[in-house]
Amino acid sequence: MAWQPQEEPLRQLAQCLKDSLSGHDKNAQKNAELMLKQAKASPDIDKYLAYVFSNSQPPAAVNMDVPSYHQARAAAAVLLKNDVKSSYKTMPEDSKSYIRSIILLGLQDSNFQIRSYAGNVVTEVVRQGGILGWPQVLSDLIALVSNAAGNISSQAQEGGMGALLKICEDNKKALDREYQGQRPLAFVFPKLLEFTSSPLPKVRSDALASINVFIPDKPQAVLSNLDALMQSLFRLASDESDEVRKHVCRAFVHIADVAPQQIVPHMDGLVDFMISQQGSVENAELALDAAEFWLCVGEDEKLRDCLGPYLPKIVPVLLDSMVYSEDEILRLEGENEDAEVEDREQDIKPTFATAKGSRLTNDANGDSTPANVNGAVVSASGYDDDDLSEGEIDDFDDDDSLGDPEEMWNLRKCSAAALDVLASVFHEPVFQATLPYLMRNLSHAEWPNREAAVLALGAIADGCMGVVEPHLPQLTPYLITLLQDSEPVVRQITCWSLGRYSGWASHLDGTGKQQFFEPMMDGILLRMLDNNKRVQEAAASAFANLEEKANTQLRDYCVRIVHQFVQCFAKYKDRNMFILYDCVQTLAEHVGPALAIPELVNLLMPALIQRWNKVSDQSREMFPLLECLSYVATALGPFFSRFAPGIFARCIKIIHRNLEESLMAVQEPAMEIPDKDFLVTSLDLLSAIIQALEPSDSAALVGQTDTFFRLLAICMKDPNNDVRQSAYALLGDCAIYVFEQLQPCLPEILEILIAQLELSQVLIDGEQTGYSVINNACWSVGEISMRQREGMQPYVEKLLQKLATILFDDKVPESLNENAAIALGRLGLGSSQLLAVHLAQIAPPFLRAIKKVLWTDEKAHALAGFMRIILANPQAMEQSLLEFFLEMSDADRNTVMGGAEQRTFRDSFQQVIQQYKRMIPDFDGFLHNLPPDKEQRFRELYAV
Repeated sequence: MAWQPQEEPLRQLAQCLKDSLSGHDKNAQKNAELMLKQAKASPDIDKYLAYVFSNSQPPAAVNMDVPSYHQARAAAAVLLKNDVKSSYKTMPEDSKSYIRSIILLGLQDSNFQIRSYAGNVVTEVVRQGGILGWPQVLSDLIALVSNAAGNISSQAQEGGMGALLKICEDNKKALDREYQGQRPLAFVFPKLLEFTSSPLPKVRSDALASINVFIPDKPQAVLSNLDALMQSLFRLASDESDEVRKHVCRAFVHIADVAPQQIVPHMDGLVDFMISQQGSVENAELALDAAEFWLCVGEDEKLRDCLGPYLPKIVPVLLDSMVYSEDEILRLEGENEDAEVEDREQDIKPTFATAKGSRLTNDANGDSTPANVNGAVVSASGYDDDDLSEGEIDDFDDDDSLGDPEEMWNLRKCSAAALDVLASVFHEPVFQATLPYLMRNLSHAEWPNREAAVLALGAIADGCMGVVEPHLPQLTPYLITLLQDSEPVVRQITCWSLGRYSGWASHLDGTGKQQFFEPMMDGILLRMLDNNKRVQEAAASAFANLEEKANTQLRDYCVRIVHQFVQCFAKYKDRNMFILYDCVQTLAEHVGPALAIPELVNLLMPALIQRWNKVSDQSREMFPLLECLSYVATALGPFFSRFAPGIFARCIKIIHRNLEESLMAVQEPAMEIPDKDFLVTSLDLLSAIIQALEPSDSAALVGQTDTFFRLLAICMKDPNNDVRQSAYALLGDCAIYVFEQLQPCLPEILEILIAQLELSQVLIDGEQTGYSVINNACWSVGEISMRQREGMQPYVEKLLQKLATILFDDKVPESLNENAAIALGRLGLGSSQLLAVHLAQIAPPFLRAIKKVLWTDEKAHALAGFMRIILANPQAMEQSLLEFFLEMSDADRNTVMGGAEQRTFRDSFQQVIQQYKRMIPDFDGFLHNLPPDKEQRFRELYAV
């Protein structure tokens, strides 16, 4: 006999469930919640919850009216879903069986909310128990949707389809997995196609939504049914339901992405369909899905050209879609001057540090300037349900729904992005289609039209620059006047658009700069002090863009720029401070030493130091501030020295505290692991300071910090790749600038360094950052070898094993092969005899890697060491000598001519030549094996 609840517990439970949602009686609500917690101890609690939820009418034992009972059912559904989610695997088997046997009744309820709750419970059972844990659920749901018995209500069909959609969304990989030779998706997908013919719009819509879950992954079930799917989509393109047509748009976008050949023959009809859907002003979501089609097709090299004939149709629709909607206009017109209002913590975007860039061999001198990041890096969710195994899918909240409406992806932004993409593909035809719109709207009386026209002009900037350029002498002054527009939104978009054209203005001749670039630059700088925070942010972002494009052209304007930045430091609240740091660091990166004059140092540094003193060690604002100071230190050089001691000491303190907290978190799992970005940015700033100061000042700072190399050694072993990457960059800088202080610590440091060169784990992980860590470690080996020379001999065998493994592996990034070759060559400067016995084996991969490296000091050092190895065992070069001479024939003339170091390099090679002249009877004949042009240059360079 099936399980039945006892009357009294059932009555009490129903009352508690109802009271738990009683907002007007707090005492009843509190008592109910307490009793429900106690009820969880009962082994049958989940059966009771399922029973209450699945019965549409109050049972006889429950004295409750239908609306009150509905509340109890809703509470039962939520509790049951949470119980399944948290403890399904430990739930008694009879409870699981009972839930599975009864819960589908909820899908047939007359109330939409109850059907939705039932679908949540059904899909949660499948998530936690897996497909095989409830194998008949798919056929049961399909039978429900298809009304196989002929007596199913339309509401039940919709409920079953809703549940099936949720299962598809949450188990897409599991459904395409093979179980005993069968894939559930092979059975489900054709049924979904059938359901797109349902007379019920909700079923058609959810069936299409389910199909769209699978298309991007291209499973066989989709590929084998593509023709049938296309036919269904063409039929549904004229469906009366907006929801159905929305999913039709999404399906065509997915198919364009995974099977473009299916799209090409139907482009004519698809263009008309998407244009008509994008014109659905009353349904912004449908219009957005249609607009996504242009973006997808425009970015696909196999499809984009097909849009060419339709640009006169497409572009006007995109332009019309870029005007703010009425709701948005009402909201934006309420904006006013808010510069004095303090930011809330939730308004400030999270920022993440960028690790010290990998040390590439083609850097002229191992330069360790941090890689530029244009603006704070906003966190991506990183969510991908495919990374989670079946039964382990976590809830994921899309922050867009809670965030700033201006930062949400919408029809306006999608249309602007699509116009940008089409402009970059078609150029002049897009401009010609856009020009009439610009003529009508740039000076429109209504601000939404002016704003959209400025947005359009900015959107086509990159792709249509060549054809827009003749118009810019007329357009630019007008845009500059719009920086004074009464509407903040217009000022905001004008900043962005001018930033897009700043490259043109910054590279004009002197007269042109005076006429266009300087007013543009001054206008954006002025708006950085706007009384509206959004305008400030847009202006600062535009100015960072201008800095990137103008580059060294800004050197003559540093005084007025820095004056304005200093005023911004005084005015900005916390949120916009982040983009201001980016402006400062981008300026420092591009003008460099032009900032290193007393007037500018005395202007900029007090403003930065004032902020430095205000920001706490635990604040996330510390990341962009530390990064900004790294660039500033590099630009100011020795002028940074009077600010360095306090900043250096605080970085050490931040590193020390972070490492201590990390250790405590390992020992106490309940503790939160501290953010590693504090380590990354602090290590990078220490690197920048050590490079910037005079060597004696850098040595003094390091020497005064007893824990410096101990902390560095710990960071070199940190489990986080970004931390280790920055740590090895700092180690290499220490080898260059403060070797005397580093040298006593080398025994410990080198053991850690050698262990880091292990390639096997990185090959397993496949993470690019893992290669970057080894890259920097190789670079550090080379820099240490340059100075330790004979002192490296105890480590040669271990280093050779690691470096050779990298050199012989053609699957690692080229830059890693190159850095390993440079490290190996430099190691030869002091350990040539020990390496010489392996020369025959290491010469071929060394030469293959080194020939890809530009002729820099690093390459010269590596080849100088390699020549010492050759001289210690010249016979071993029999198979590689010609290749070596070929490489030397390409030497940069500056490397072998003039200067003491260059002369040493040249003398070393002359010794090699003399050695082989003695060994090879017909040396001239041997050189004839070089290509004629290479032989001629070889003889000229080395007077042979």
